[in-house]
Amino acid sequence: MTVTRTTVYATTSAVALPKQPSAPAREACPARPVPTVRDLRERAGHSPHGLRFGPRDLVVVTGLPGSGKSTLMRRAVPGGDGVRVDSQDTRDRWEARISRVPSLSGLLPYAIYRPLVRLAHYAGLHRALRSASGAVVHDCGTQTWVRGWLARAAGRRGGTLHLVFLDVSPDLALDGQRERGRGVSRYAFLRHRRAAARLLRAVERGELPHGVGSAVLLDRDAADVLRRIDFAD
Repeated sequence: MTVTRTTVYATTSAVALPKQPSAPAREACPARPVPTVRDLRERAGHSPHGLRFGPRDLVVVTGLPGSGKSTLMRRAVPGGDGVRVDSQDTRDRWEARISRVPSLSGLLPYAIYRPLVRLAHYAGLHRALRSASGAVVHDCGTQTWVRGWLARAAGRRGGTLHLVFLDVSPDLALDGQRERGRGVSRYAFLRHRRAAARLLRAVERGELPHGVGSAVLLDRDAADVLRRIDFAD
């Protein structure tokens, strides 16, 4: 498989990702559809303003901490429950609740209640996956089991899992962490760097993770002009 260096420019309103239909269980299985990789990097912002997926598809947005995943999702994905599933939204809700408790406000480190935030995020993801609507999910790059869960869920609902990868340099990602006032430890960031580098090399070779039907590679310029991610027939 080869990576497609797309020639679609910013004047194009949206790029539709190809459907990946599956055969009924009792039919003879045909050759599996060839995964698609769309490389929208190095276009100096002359890239599509939208990405469109099938109505039952799932999209996972991945990249280094601070790369701009939550920023992209908040701008490009409508804010309804079950459409955007972002762990950062869950963390913000928990921080807002804690700030309303005078005895805890400013005194309770995030590391203490992080497991509860994770549980709340996965509970929200589980609820979103029970519907048949398309959803965009924030990916924790070191938790690869989540992608397996999403791939199985997409298959059960008759859809496809797609990967959107924000490819930014470690320096830009660290700058993003400083801008938002939240960072990860050096050890955690190194783990994310290794996991992201392995995934990026594989995608650039056209080797997508098991269960992923397509991937879109974005640099910061391409992410900045992307205005919507939606789902339609």
